[in-house]
Amino acid sequence: MIDIFKAVILGIIEGLSEFLPISSTGHLYLADYVIKLGQPTSFVNMFMVVIQLGAIMSVVVLYFNKLNPFARSKSGPEKRATWLLWFKVILAVLPAVVIGLPLNDWLDKNMTSWQVISATLIIYGILFIILENFYAKWQPTVTKLSDLSWHFAFLIGCFQVLSLIPGTSRSGATILGAMLLGASRYVATEFSFFLAIPTMFGASLLKLVKFFKAGNALAGSQLAILLTGMIVSFIVAYLAIKFLLKYVLTHDFKPFGWYRINLGLVVILCGFFM
Repeated sequence: MIDIFKAVILGIIEGLSEFLPISSTGHLYLADYVIKLGQPTSFVNMFMVVIQLGAIMSVVVLYFNKLNPFARSKSGPEKRATWLLWFKVILAVLPAVVIGLPLNDWLDKNMTSWQVISATLIIYGILFIILENFYAKWQPTVTKLSDLSWHFAFLIGCFQVLSLIPGTSRSGATILGAMLLGASRYVATEFSFFLAIPTMFGASLLKLVKFFKAGNALAGSQLAILLTGMIVSFIVAYLAIKFLLKYVLTHDFKPFGWYRINLGLVVILCGFFM
C-alpha cells in the first residue's frame, strides 16, 4: 500500500514536470533518491519512463480534434493540414530515434547521476534566462503552426536530442530550440506537446520490451503501482498543459530558468549527503 502512495506522489511530479520546461526525468530520478519504491530496480527503471504515458495521453485528449485527420467536422484542406502536421512531427522525431536508440543503454548507465542532473538543470536554466533577455528584442518569424516548415521541424527535432540526457527537459530543449529558430512561445510550446506523443510512446514501448525481454513480469501489485502513477500523471499533466498555454500568452520562461538553477543547486547540496 505504501508503494501506491509513493506512485501517487511520483505521478504528481511527472504530471507537473513533463510539459513544463523543468525536466520530468530529472525530477523523477531525484525523487527516487528520497521516495524509494520498494520494487526491483528493473521495475523502477521501467516505471520512471512508462509513467510518462499518462501525461502524454493528456495531450491526446486535449488536442484530439486538432490532431485527428479523420474528424468529420474537418474540411478537405483541414484534413490535409492535419496530416501535414503529423508528418512534420514524425520528421522531428527522427533525430532522437537515430541517436537515442543505439545510446539508450549507455545513457541509462552513465547519465543518471545527481552530478549530471544538477549540471543540466543549471545550464539550461541559465540558457532560458539568456534567451528571454534577447527574445524580448526579437520578432518571431513563425507565429502559426501552419507556418512551420519541414526544415524548421527537423531542426527542432535536433534540439530534442539534447533531452536524452536526464535533467535537460524534453519540452525545455524543444521550446528553447524553437524559440532560437524564430518561433513564438505559443507555437514552440504547442509543437513541443505534439512532438512528445510519438517520442514518449516510442520510449515507453522500448522500455517495456526491454523489461519483458529480460524475463521480468508484472505482478498484480506492480501493475497497480504503474497504473496509479499513469492515471495521476494524466490528471495533473492535463491541468499543467492548460496552465502553460495560458501562461505563455503573457509571460516569459525566466521563472522556470530560475527554478531550474535553484533546484540544481539544491541537488548539488543534497548530493554530497546522499
